[in-house]
Amino acid sequence: KVLDYTDNALLLKRTLGNKSLIKMTRSGLDDQASKIICRVAACLHTPRKQCLPDLMPLSTCFEALMSAAKKHGGIFDDAAYLARSLLAKPEEVVVLHGDLHHGNILDSGSQGWLAIDPKGFLGERGFDFANIFCNPDADIATSPGRLMKQVMVVTKMAHLEQHRLLAWIVSWAALSAAWHIEDGGGSRHYIGSCQNCA
Repeated sequence: KVLDYTDNALLLKRTLGNKSLIKMTRSGLDDQASKIICRVAACLHTPRKQCLPDLMPLSTCFEALMSAAKKHGGIFDDAAYLARSLLAKPEEVVVLHGDLHHGNILDSGSQGWLAIDPKGFLGERGFDFANIFCNPDADIATSPGRLMKQVMVVTKMAHLEQHRLLAWIVSWAALSAAWHIEDGGGSRHYIGSCQNCA
């Protein structure tokens, strides 16, 4: 929560809780962590009566994937096809967080779990859940059986269609890989997440 601001500084409320979704997942409580993320997303996606601020359409964040598809082909081309299909006919359009994952949801103690670092997109609700499956780290994200187990948890908890969620996961993972390649980093675990959806 922003308490005060000036031209070049923000004063934010500090979270006081000591729980961590990353630690929960690493200690075998992956299902519980995913359910918490789903509950936070449900709060974020609740329609508001206020006028919406100017938000970027979700399609703008997929430009790197479209470029990677042209340059590298293969799995990037397949993911770009899925992304174009999803973006052309979005369902349940809401204000999106845009980067919802284990590290961007903090325990605030008495106020429960709160999301930080929103990106401010407008698009299909299902998109916000895709990043769960690439986090909290490469070993967990690509561990055998984890993806489909968490897909079952998330589709039930968030009332999502499995095939659309899987398409968002592939699209998001390939987009993340494209960003990492652009930045000169590795993309192995994101590609692994794409392949796990196949």
